[in-house]
Amino acid sequence: MPLTTRSLRLRRTHPAAAFLLAVTAAAWWPAQVQATTPEPTVSAALQDKQVQGNARLRVWGFEVYDAKLWAGANFDAQRYEQHRFALELNYLRSFKGSAIAERSIDEMRGIAAITPEQAARWLAAMGTLFPDVQRGDRITGVHVPGSGARFYFNGRLRGELADDAFSRLFFGIWLSPKTSQPAMRATLIQAAGAPARTP
Repeated sequence: MPLTTRSLRLRRTHPAAAFLLAVTAAAWWPAQVQATTPEPTVSAALQDKQVQGNARLRVWGFEVYDAKLWAGANFDAQRYEQHRFALELNYLRSFKGSAIAERSIDEMRGIAAITPEQAARWLAAMGTLFPDVQRGDRITGVHVPGSGARFYFNGRLRGELADDAFSRLFFGIWLSPKTSQPAMRATLIQAAGAPARTP
């Protein structure tokens, strides 16, 4: 069974406790929230989406990954959080899943303030969702508005983190005007018919 990670409201949560809660949180998810069942494969999740743009991330001359943005015909990059879309990363180097999670938190902090509780919870969740990767491995994240993020590893469902705030900031790493990689953002959204930066 793929791991399903649900968001919880925590106060003064120790990181170790946050990790345990991230693993078992599905049992605590409020009954009144109606979440759709994740598609088991990335091809099913992307069946009505088209490629908006491709970009390669290079850091200090090292090639890190190729990114591909999948979205519907009405995708508005300035309001990306309102749309269902997917971001596919095809890794060109080997990385530890824990390093990917930690870097993601650092990048998210550059977009908006994150509380220590959020950081601990999200880092623990990503630690279970992101495996170690080798050259050629693919991690695809799907943003589901009002629900959260679903992740696929080499085409198969890995799990989800049902936290809309997390999903908005996570995908903002690539799509927010505050991204640390504005040239990559401009390339990814080139087919979306929107300017690279907000006025």
